[in-house]
Amino acid sequence: MTRQQSQDWLLDDFAERVPSVRRAVLLSVDGLLMAATAGLSQADAEHLAALAAGFASLARSAGKHLGVGSARQSILELDSAFLLVTKAGPGACLAVLCAADSDIGMVGYEMALLIERIGHNLATPPRPASVPADVH
Repeated sequence: MTRQQSQDWLLDDFAERVPSVRRAVLLSVDGLLMAATAGLSQADAEHLAALAAGFASLARSAGKHLGVGSARQSILELDSAFLLVTKAGPGACLAVLCAADSDIGMVGYEMALLIERIGHNLATPPRPASVPADVH
């Protein structure tokens, strides 16, 4: 079983234990998909990862700009769902889409438990910055 398959399995288990969870992805802070729940196509999982990375980036920027510390969790309330994005170790995030009638506190608690279970596997080193080619 590969690392991603192991994480996929853990996300599936999480979604089964928390009935209001519709889908979940693990991602690097720069938006690369690390794992996803079953039933998500590769394209949809990658799209959710990119969206969550942007949302997490906005939250980090707000905390830094406002001088109030690091963002730990962001919650987006939509018409029929909530999107929760939580820091999941150095360089990683967990994004969860759950039903609008979810107990957000319980979902957040279950997310924290999941992160504890797999947190040591989530450290994602930042990608190296590209070096511009000399232009002559």
